[in-house]
Amino acid sequence: MSHDFPTWEDGMREQQRREQEAREAIEEQRMAGIRHMLQALGEDPDREGLKDTPRRVVRAWAELTAGYKLEPKKLLTTFGGENYDQMILCGPIEFFSTCEHHLLPFFGKAWLAYIPGKENKIIGLSKLPRLVEIYSRRLQNQERMTKQIATTLAMLLDAKGAACLVRGQHFCMMARGVKQADAQMTTCAIEGVFFEPQVRAEFLNLVSK
Repeated sequence: MSHDFPTWEDGMREQQRREQEAREAIEEQRMAGIRHMLQALGEDPDREGLKDTPRRVVRAWAELTAGYKLEPKKLLTTFGGENYDQMILCGPIEFFSTCEHHLLPFFGKAWLAYIPGKENKIIGLSKLPRLVEIYSRRLQNQERMTKQIATTLAMLLDAKGAACLVRGQHFCMMARGVKQADAQMTTCAIEGVFFEPQVRAEFLNLVSK
């Protein structure tokens, strides 16, 4: 008598099937929420221009909030022993984020700087924009995002210091409320030796050029 026991591949396929079903169920719940919102606005979610909107919105939000699934330590490559101990600055780096108060976009540019620590660890240049993306692709406020970027950069590199300056424009102030379309918000977060006046002044001078 032969017995057909599940193989490892069978188990993996079953797990993948269940995960896919769970993802589809969550997507359906989210689309239902968008339909309810359209109806609350007095719209017909089944009309031609809106019938695919819930799916498009759900997928757009998945991209706009992709930062929740990204872990800085796993994505950011560092290198040691480069014997460089001066300031390193990268910018302007474009970012797009979503205000957690009104769920409206805010966007702008960021400048990141750091001074390597005792091990002279540096970060791959392309990883600095990635760090901004990790924290901007979430429901955010600009102040917290700026601080998170500077703190993470200093921690990952064990740097002598790090800094992040962000200039952003906010739809919640541009398209509603006071309706100031040209107003910009500037935030700056510093760590370590960047609290020293000379280092801070050098950073701000480089950013302004």
